[in-house]
Amino acid sequence: MILLDIGNTHTRIAQSDGAKIRILRTLATAELSADDLPRGERIAAASVVPRAAERLAGRGVEFVTAENCGGLIDFSAVDAAALGADRAANAIAAAEFYELPVLVIDCGSAITCELVDERRRFLGGAIAPGRMLQRRALHTGTAQLPEIALAETPPDGLGQTTAEAISLGVDAGAVGMVREFARIMGKSVKLRTMVLAGGDAKFFAAAFPDWELAPEDFTLQGVRLAAEKRFF
Repeated sequence: MILLDIGNTHTRIAQSDGAKIRILRTLATAELSADDLPRGERIAAASVVPRAAERLAGRGVEFVTAENCGGLIDFSAVDAAALGADRAANAIAAAEFYELPVLVIDCGSAITCELVDERRRFLGGAIAPGRMLQRRALHTGTAQLPEIALAETPPDGLGQTTAEAISLGVDAGAVGMVREFARIMGKSVKLRTMVLAGGDAKFFAAAFPDWELAPEDFTLQGVRLAAEKRFF
């Protein structure tokens, strides 16, 4: 089975053989087309980009959503129709592979939280701009601030140049934001596991060394589980 994780910035195309997933290719979502998909296999996808999904029309792609995931997670506490497919897939993977209750922090273009309790109920979460999106907003929304590259580790010191000040403001702020998310989510349930996922997860792992670092195929595993249960 072919699996797609269609994100705002990048799309990952993978092949699954049961629980074993091999990532075949990563490309810019803006460039994704039906020609990029292998032929002759069933295809399941989680997409947060409607236009990208439209470009795959005619290829028989089954799109995973919170409403059609085969009852793997109880989404009745939230507006399932509006819930991003990536967040639904994260919740499914978290409940399958980690001790519950679990909080997933997915760090990418957006930073999202997915909270799943011991009864496999999705209780809600949070959505905020990721580090690169915050940098870009500062650059495009002001006259003089540059767009600076992502730092690999959280800043530890005063921002004595404009670039350092942006890094401190965005990166230290992002760490504090994630810490506050965890505090608020922990009011609802006694968390047993906290998981960092997504392309920027390693940055946050330096600030939260006791949290679990999800494998690269984490969201794809959620897509796989939903597809096997619901579609195939």
